[in-house]
Amino acid sequence: MGGPGATFWMILAGILGMSSKFVECTLGVKYRRINPDGSVSGGPMYYLKEGFSQKKLPVIGKVLAVFFAIMCIGGSFGGGNMYQANEARNQFTSLSYFEGTFVAGDGGSVLFGLVLAILIGVVIIGGIKSIAKVTDKIVPFMCGLYVVCAIGVLMAHFTELPDAFYSIFSGAFSPEAAFGGFLGVLVQGFKRAAFSNEAGIGSAAIAHSAVKTDEPVTEGLVALLEPFIDTVVVCTMTALVIIVTGAYTGVGQGIEGVEITASAFSSVFGSGANIILTLAVVLFAFSTAISWSYYGLKAWTFLFGEGKVKEVCYKIIFCLFTILGSILSLKQVVGFSDSMIFAMCLPNIIGLYMLSPIVREELNRFMLKIKRVKKL
Repeated sequence: MGGPGATFWMILAGILGMSSKFVECTLGVKYRRINPDGSVSGGPMYYLKEGFSQKKLPVIGKVLAVFFAIMCIGGSFGGGNMYQANEARNQFTSLSYFEGTFVAGDGGSVLFGLVLAILIGVVIIGGIKSIAKVTDKIVPFMCGLYVVCAIGVLMAHFTELPDAFYSIFSGAFSPEAAFGGFLGVLVQGFKRAAFSNEAGIGSAAIAHSAVKTDEPVTEGLVALLEPFIDTVVVCTMTALVIIVTGAYTGVGQGIEGVEITASAFSSVFGSGANIILTLAVVLFAFSTAISWSYYGLKAWTFLFGEGKVKEVCYKIIFCLFTILGSILSLKQVVGFSDSMIFAMCLPNIIGLYMLSPIVREELNRFMLKIKRVKKL
């Protein structure tokens, strides 16, 4: 949706997202809380509450923190869970091996959701260390596999790349009126960028808060690389694959979501592409879901307090939403996911602007420290 021009705005949003990711992850480490059991709790809930309290605006800080926490729980159920399960199910059940079988029907959707929910449950019960161990192994493999395949498609359509870039830049400023004109394409690009890199949403700051460091700025510097890698590189490669193969023209003809990418890959690799893409999509979905379960859990404990029973309640609900996401239509899931993520942005970005002077001080202090070390 939005045509090739949306890619331009997605890239721009990814570059701008490097700044907001730096600020929110620096704040996440600075205002994190060390719990009595040694575990760490951090993220927008804490830096909104504590940061605004320092600025003598405690009531506003608490309201923004609570609002963010509620929306973060919704975001973990939606974009971080239901959307992932839905896309993974769509790709898995579309494999030709399952055509005309139980798996391709509604029963298969329920079964897929149930199996995925069990696998997610097994990992998230172990907490942040268990999540880190799994994603450490999955993410490099799935990202490498996906990028290699995308490069293969782009090499096969090498001569069409100049036209693809032309359509991206021309479409960014003079798109078809049917997609809402210039503003519609801009919004579509920014929405997909925010969905991919989470910059400005505040969710990633929750995970980065658990890092072992005494310098908040160092984690901010590491975090700002993420929007560049996943949006400017990986998502742009996906966009180019879809454009050079002409797969995006399938929008409006009953093809949506991951089916568009599957169509693009199949045009070069044939039926075998679906197996590769299915593996990548399922791994992407699984790793994203277990990561978001941690974000949602920290928002949940911020509202309701720490405790094993409270944590188990959240994890059970999270797994039930995995099954629900496998059953619902993509349109329903995307609508809910986008609304939750947009709602998370509101209090977080207000906080980033209000607290940016604190981050500037942290950065200046850190750079002075580096200069002193270099002199020694």
